[in-house]
Amino acid sequence: MMVVVSTLLADPTGFSEPAPSPLLLLGQGRDLASERGVECPGDLPAPSDPDLVDRARAARAALGERAFVLGHHYQRDEVIDFADVTGDSFKLAREAAARPEAEYILFCGVHFMAESADILTSDRQQVVLPDLAAGCSMADMAAIGQVEEAWAVLQDVGIADATIPVTYMNSSAAIKAFTGRHGGTVCTSSNAEVALRWAFEQVGGVDGTGKVLFLPDQHLGRNTAVLELGMSLDECVVFDPRKPNGGLTDQELRDARMILWRGHCSVHGRFSAQNVTDIRAAVPDVTVMVHPECRHEVVTSADLVGSTEYIIKQLDAAEPGSSWAIGTELNLVRRLAKAHPDKHVHYLDSTVCFCSTMNRIDLPHLVWAMESLVEGRVVNRIVVDDDDAHWARVALDQMLALPGI
Repeated sequence: MMVVVSTLLADPTGFSEPAPSPLLLLGQGRDLASERGVECPGDLPAPSDPDLVDRARAARAALGERAFVLGHHYQRDEVIDFADVTGDSFKLAREAAARPEAEYILFCGVHFMAESADILTSDRQQVVLPDLAAGCSMADMAAIGQVEEAWAVLQDVGIADATIPVTYMNSSAAIKAFTGRHGGTVCTSSNAEVALRWAFEQVGGVDGTGKVLFLPDQHLGRNTAVLELGMSLDECVVFDPRKPNGGLTDQELRDARMILWRGHCSVHGRFSAQNVTDIRAAVPDVTVMVHPECRHEVVTSADLVGSTEYIIKQLDAAEPGSSWAIGTELNLVRRLAKAHPDKHVHYLDSTVCFCSTMNRIDLPHLVWAMESLVEGRVVNRIVVDDDDAHWARVALDQMLALPGI
């Protein structure tokens, strides 16, 4: 059984932060006390194995309907080739829950996604993450100890009762559980506006004085509040868990409407307004489309902004011959370019950047996980403890109850 464990270190400011996790790259290794209980078996097939694809096909065929393979859009093509369903994190978790006959859910994504699948599936189903070191840098930017200490700051300032926590799907089960315990909800990049409107209604409405603590991606929270809810940038403050009082004065916290956690996506955070300027100069009549995890100045410079699923639908519906520059993870952009040879698809950044943690799931890890299941060994199982699972499910169910979900 693999359970999320966060080891905290004392910080001179009085805050705590996660201890650095040892990264077990290749070969035999085991450290179940590290943040994700990392265990590397040391018996993976060689990436150069000429029979690797045939082994994957054979293992997948042997498992049949006992297994259901989920592939996130940012995965490598070699992994996507064996996915039964592809999608974003929440779509995949719901797909897993809709397959009660599948004994094993192989989640080719990252750790928080597999946790969500474990929360939403039945007790008889077992969720497997082919590589336990496949995490999410954004999700790791909000440790539960830090968030609890931040909430204590809000209580000391006297604003916790007027604050609703909203956490992005890209967060740990412990953070989702915190949100559920405090009457909040989860959101995706597709329904962030709806989730924020609901949250503000709980504390007097968008035009009132209530607040939202938004975790862990500051950019999605800021972009949604300003561009969709009509708030000003001055009403958004960034809470830095490594600084006393989050780096904010009591009055700044009292005046804020959106208290944004100091977190971001390491991929989407790379895009700049200069990238947009450069691509417009290089490609006439280009349409720039970016993910809402991008910085505010990038989003306001773009033509279209939307979730991964939105980006895919826009490309599907685009006119032949049209030119597009897309600001999201490179695996997906390359796949879209290949799927639409009649359109000119460009990557927005001037340099190449994959999601390094998502890319940890490769064909050797997937083959090892599937062959282990064929042999009757469940490896890298993801299990969320019962209390966190209960409260995280409360927050997820609240999201599912929102209009339009």
